[in-house]
Amino acid sequence: MAQQGNQLDSVKFSCSICLDLLKDPVTIPCGHNYCMDCIKTCWDEEDHRGVHSCPLCRETFTLRPVLVRNSMLAELVEDLKKTGLQAAPVDYCYAGPEDVTCDLCTGRKVKAVQSCLVCLVSYCEKHLQPHYDVAQLKKHKLVDPSNKLQENICSRHDEVMKIFCRTDQQSICYLCTMDEHKGHETVAAAAERCEKQKELEVSRQQIQQRIQDREKDIEMLQQEVEDINVSADKAVEDSEKTFDEVKRLLQKRNSDVKQQVRSQQEHEVSRVKDLQEKLQQEITDLKRREAELEKLSHTEDHNQFLHNYPSPSPLSGSTHSSSIQIRPLRYFEDVTAAVSETRDKLQDLLRETWTNISLSVAEVDVLLSEPKPKTRDKLQDLLGAKVTTTPLSVAEVDVSVSSGEPDARAGFLKYSRKINLDPNTANPYLQLSEGNTRATMMREKEYYPIHQDRFTRRWQVLSRQRLNARCYWEVEWSGGGGGGIEVAVAYDDISRAGNSDDCVFGLNDMSWTLICNATSYTFCHDGIETPVLGPPSSRIGVYLDHRAGILSFYSVSETMTLLHTVQTTFTDLLYAGLWLSRSSGTTAKILHIK
Repeated sequence: MAQQGNQLDSVKFSCSICLDLLKDPVTIPCGHNYCMDCIKTCWDEEDHRGVHSCPLCRETFTLRPVLVRNSMLAELVEDLKKTGLQAAPVDYCYAGPEDVTCDLCTGRKVKAVQSCLVCLVSYCEKHLQPHYDVAQLKKHKLVDPSNKLQENICSRHDEVMKIFCRTDQQSICYLCTMDEHKGHETVAAAAERCEKQKELEVSRQQIQQRIQDREKDIEMLQQEVEDINVSADKAVEDSEKTFDEVKRLLQKRNSDVKQQVRSQQEHEVSRVKDLQEKLQQEITDLKRREAELEKLSHTEDHNQFLHNYPSPSPLSGSTHSSSIQIRPLRYFEDVTAAVSETRDKLQDLLRETWTNISLSVAEVDVLLSEPKPKTRDKLQDLLGAKVTTTPLSVAEVDVSVSSGEPDARAGFLKYSRKINLDPNTANPYLQLSEGNTRATMMREKEYYPIHQDRFTRRWQVLSRQRLNARCYWEVEWSGGGGGGIEVAVAYDDISRAGNSDDCVFGLNDMSWTLICNATSYTFCHDGIETPVLGPPSSRIGVYLDHRAGILSFYSVSETMTLLHTVQTTFTDLLYAGLWLSRSSGTTAKILHIK
């Protein structure tokens, strides 16, 4: 009981600022007691406000009270110390670097547990106790500890900002409403908080709904990714099966041809050998008869010679010689020719259908259905053609493969794009007309302003439009004096000045070009030329799928015939390009087809 009483006394005689036994105790006008140094330090910090207050009850004093040592209380504390009175046990924790500290603690700061929005002070558990005991302090607003309490003080008037100015959208104090915010629409900060809280809740609900929507979108796209992967894996698997089937068809036809050729070979060799044996037997018989006649010719006895002389009879003709006909040394060459013809037709078919396959792959896009390529049936039709044999040849495979389909062009025209030529890139000998869609080779230079993008020595021009998606265009051309043109695509970084290979379409890795003459085509890229077979045409179609890395050239007439396809990776945006031969009057026009 004595120990419990001592602890109770220690609370009564402890400074509520330092939480230690009173040292040089003083009593301030409100009746609370503090160490003289503790209350001096506290009021020194309040001097700039011009108002001083009690740290416990928050009673304010207009004039700073004069502190006088309470001798009676000091003697009482000293007497109590002699009886073994100690400071109250500390059951709080000291503040760390990141903690909010108690504003009333002196010396080593204690961690604050609450902040008061009215007092604008943070308290530890000990110094917070009056807010639970004193009636006036119970009405104060306590919040979690905060280091930003001073932001609630008006920097102009040093008063608590409890008002919100809607006109200027800022917190102010009551004195602000009398000067710079006079006449403005103002409300209590708490009321504005209520309104803003409602708006905040609406915004939060909208954000939460948007989050849910985006999460659903992500799930849908993830499902789309899985579907794309499954579809791609299935396409690869089905393609492998299809090509394996094509391989088996080829191997089967190869085996059939081998079997038929070998069977015919065995039949013919057997027939020839039978004839050889008959002829050899005839030779043996003739040699025997010749030996008998020779022996008779050497008989000296005339009577014996005449007796043995055979009756006159002419030498019978061979029954086999007339049937022997030596053919030219061809034999099974007709078979080789027939197989080569099938190979050529198969190559043509693969070349034509490859564009369809590439287009089908390029059509695949998120949330779009995937067209099904129909190439295998044509291959099966070609490879499944019946093969028969004749005595010394294999019959021709009768397969008709169209060089193009009239309706195929419609599939490309949906990617048709209007393209104009850029006058700033045109060589001075090229005249642009018809809305910068036609280029004509001239004898005299055109007047063009100096521009860094102009081809100075090469008779070339680039489009104004950049090509970065699927697009299709056609070029109609005519050669003056037998000249030709080049239909090209190139990066913007291709060199313009001079006559080096870096400036020439097709002679560098910055451009791809189809060289068109009256009777032939040649494809060129990075200096490598590739002869191209195809029907001559005055109109060339170009299909580009930048993302898929596909560039195809077509001969366009009543039908479309694929001339050449490039499969690569384009690393930058492309521009359409034209080159015209120096023959005066050579023209090329980029058509706008709706």
